[in-house]
Amino acid sequence: MSDEASYWVPFDTLESFMKDVFVGLGVPEEDAAVCAEVLIVSDKRGIDSHGVGRLKPIYYDRIKLGVQFPKAEFEIVKETATTAVVDGHDGMGHAISKRCMQMAMDKAAEYGLGMVAVRNSTHYGISGYYTMMAAEAGMIGVTGTNARPSIAPTFGVENMLGTNPLVFGMPTDEDFPFVIDCATSVTQRGKIEVYARADKPLPYGWVIDSQGKGRTDSRAILKDLVAGTAALAPLGGLGEETAGYKGYGYATVVEILSAALQDGSYLKQLLGFEDGKPVPYHLGHFFLAIDIAHFVPVSVFKRIAGNILRDLRSSKKAPGEERIYTAGEKEHLAWLERKDKGAPINASLRDDLDTMRRELGLNGYTFPWD
Repeated sequence: MSDEASYWVPFDTLESFMKDVFVGLGVPEEDAAVCAEVLIVSDKRGIDSHGVGRLKPIYYDRIKLGVQFPKAEFEIVKETATTAVVDGHDGMGHAISKRCMQMAMDKAAEYGLGMVAVRNSTHYGISGYYTMMAAEAGMIGVTGTNARPSIAPTFGVENMLGTNPLVFGMPTDEDFPFVIDCATSVTQRGKIEVYARADKPLPYGWVIDSQGKGRTDSRAILKDLVAGTAALAPLGGLGEETAGYKGYGYATVVEILSAALQDGSYLKQLLGFEDGKPVPYHLGHFFLAIDIAHFVPVSVFKRIAGNILRDLRSSKKAPGEERIYTAGEKEHLAWLERKDKGAPINASLRDDLDTMRRELGLNGYTFPWD
């Protein structure tokens, strides 16, 4: 949606601003730096649905509302040589998750595999951030998280499952890792928020109402997803003809691993409301690290992985198509395009940044629109 940008703001400026916003809300400085880093990596990779655009509605507003706590009480409930269960006590999901993936990686470095399951956490930003941590260390990273109910099961219209990404990251011998980071629904709330900020309708087939009819009114849909009168289609679409049951099935896999493995909350328990009042979301995550060196030399893995990706990209293209991509490539290209420009800021997001700056007294920051 960068074509809707009125201004481009340098990444360093935005990252520093976001860190100071988190600190101003009571987040410890070290955790605030992690939160800002995860968000800015999303913008750097062209994933505008999960970057600075989510600072106010998903973190700032929730902390002020009292449904997310600025200080993460990181509790290791159970631990073995290769596994751990962590309770995040509704603290900052980014800080909790980075620490958990590092735990999984440390265990994998010694034993080949490491897995950490988390309960009572909060939104942790782009899942790919954590799998890239593993890929950069010569490991395979896997993560998933449940979320507020959004997806209707196949043949249903009630939003039951979260967008529940199942994400993998793997090192290659190219300039970027293989990272497949996507929801198990046709789209996700963050992308709908991007359309709503730009006042654009959604493509037909992404969202259905309680009668199973398609919806495209992006702003109203965001409210109705919370009210339970709209639902996202699972990956593959509605019904079985286009294999929507596959997305539904994988979303369920993530729900089980994000809840049952650590005795956490699930499905409608994640609505964020009890008796009509907002409450913490109690999200669950899982992090798996696989140390490649316990199987083959990392250089061998990278070479074969790179060969696979290059062979895919050089395969025969469909008529009229100029290029075949592999996962993680478009994000790398987005970084190359944006590294000297920064992140795109449209009118709605500009208002959010101005509001936070004013309310927190961060008057040392100036933006291009000032």
